[in-house]
Amino acid sequence: MLASSVPELLAMLSLGAALGFLGGLFGIGGGIIVIPLLVLAFGMDQAVAQGTALVMMAPNLLIAWWRYSQRQPVPLKVALQIGGLASLTTWVVAHVATRLAPDVMRTVFSLFLLFVAVRMLRQKLPSFAAAPRATLPERWLPLVGVVGGSSMGLLGVGGGLLATPIFTGWFGQRQTVAQSLSLALVAPSSMIALLTYSSAQRVDWSLGLPLAAGGLFTVSAGVALALRLPERRMRIAFAIMVLCTALWLLVRPWVMP
Repeated sequence: MLASSVPELLAMLSLGAALGFLGGLFGIGGGIIVIPLLVLAFGMDQAVAQGTALVMMAPNLLIAWWRYSQRQPVPLKVALQIGGLASLTTWVVAHVATRLAPDVMRTVFSLFLLFVAVRMLRQKLPSFAAAPRATLPERWLPLVGVVGGSSMGLLGVGGGLLATPIFTGWFGQRQTVAQSLSLALVAPSSMIALLTYSSAQRVDWSLGLPLAAGGLFTVSAGVALALRLPERRMRIAFAIMVLCTALWLLVRPWVMP
């Protein structure tokens, strides 16, 4: 699995570029694509796949957080509270996750993919104009960091997927503000998760670094293409792909023991 030759290195860079493009195209993060690929195609242990995917995700999320904060800034105090609580939760949960049996982690991850696919198939396109009515006061905003941090620590992904609808549905935030708050949550959490998985020897750096380098050059191109394509059709196509991947992860141990 080591990228020990120039052809292998180029192959990993190309794969990272493709995954970065898809992540930008579908706007859901590369981890959901990368982790199943590393498990199914490379035969990685689930925890190692999650740790290796974080090598690619962490810099992309930090860049996205920086760029998004320029366009849709949130109060620094709120961002620090959410990010700090999410990072602490990530650190605790990630220590537990790295000690779980691979089969348990793979099952949990597969069920999460099923949840994501079903949610995307049922989801209406977000409204960026009006903010929904809040049902919880803003002083509880930092507690969303516990939800997102738990997902980042256990799965290596999903913090934004869980946090964004909570910010919009429960706290009445506009979609753009909710996405900015989610990035304030997942960007530092991804770094904490990566450090924790790495300290537990659950990261393949020789594979993760080329994937990360390749992805940095193509995320923007994926986003640019996504702005020109029908979003509803893209979401349906991607959700079906995620659904099939989740089902295959669940049945594969019985079909191919």
